[in-house]
Amino acid sequence: MPLTPSQLILQNGARFEGLSPAWQKQIFEGEVVFTTGMTGYVESLTDPSYKGQIITFTYPLIGNYGVPAPKTWESTKIHASGVVVSEACVHWSHSDGQNSLLEWLKAQKVPIITGVDTRALTKILRETGVMLGAIAPVKSNVKKFHDPNVNNLVAQVSITKPTVHESQMKKSLPRTDTRSGSGARVVVVDCGMKANILRELKKYPLTLKQVPFDYDYSNENFDAIFISNGPGDPAMCKRTIAILKKALEHQKPIFGICLGLQLMTLAAGGKTYKLPYGHRGQNQPCMETKTGQCFVTSQNHGFAADAKSLPAGWKVSFTNLNDGSVEGIEHKTNPYFAVQFHPEAAPGPTDMDWLFEKFYQSILSS
Repeated sequence: MPLTPSQLILQNGARFEGLSPAWQKQIFEGEVVFTTGMTGYVESLTDPSYKGQIITFTYPLIGNYGVPAPKTWESTKIHASGVVVSEACVHWSHSDGQNSLLEWLKAQKVPIITGVDTRALTKILRETGVMLGAIAPVKSNVKKFHDPNVNNLVAQVSITKPTVHESQMKKSLPRTDTRSGSGARVVVVDCGMKANILRELKKYPLTLKQVPFDYDYSNENFDAIFISNGPGDPAMCKRTIAILKKALEHQKPIFGICLGLQLMTLAAGGKTYKLPYGHRGQNQPCMETKTGQCFVTSQNHGFAADAKSLPAGWKVSFTNLNDGSVEGIEHKTNPYFAVQFHPEAAPGPTDMDWLFEKFYQSILSS
């Protein structure tokens, strides 16, 4: 694939020269962020939480195992606005690979710039915070950048109508298994949910009703609620928060992941704020406050809950060991809990997948 000179322009005026495929003739804007994972670029790019963002991969070589079939993706397409790498591997090799990273990005019409000093770029983002930017031809000049976070990005990635999923596990469990008779109905609020979350939930004998972000389920007959991950500023999801606030009155189990934690915080009466450069990668250390036990987690978020704003009855359950930010909250008496990291991984460690079992057990106990 022929490459031509291009540039990454940051809102603060910094410019990074590189190379881009010849098909990229226009300007592609987004919020420039960085992720520290060595692998998992396919899962990251198809994660709806990256909507509106230009991802800088800090690992120097990306694309070495190609792109596998869509069945392993986190959604049906790439949601990121662009890709920045030091080197994009052309001669990839993997038995499951179907095409190269560059070919995949072209097919999805997602821009990339290679040959960038990603270490220098990441240092800027670490020191000044994530900022708006653009991948553009060398002679381009961007005078005004558009912030994707002023929009409700969740509305752009959520499903449009409810879908019911019946777990295959209900058919395969023996009658002696206590899980076989649960028959619990779980409302799964899709704010841009990763596919692996749904795969994890379907491991349990539950009836899952996946609903759009603005669907009002508060007066329906359900046994539990799950709130998914998603992109952007949680404060933009006003209807989602209002519905969840009504649902909290039912005192039924609720589990949230990533954006789900932020929405639960706002619905409970707390506040959220934007992190300087966010947490994106597969090596984020967290500590469970109750036990002092530490875990390595997979993360992708730019906003966080304000611990001091949590109302009475709520507590912090996990904290980030790098910056002390909130990584988990739970109610002291009601079965509500949420985590900021991704227990379903994909990519990353699976140390925290026991949280899905915790959610299931809370349903059985309620």
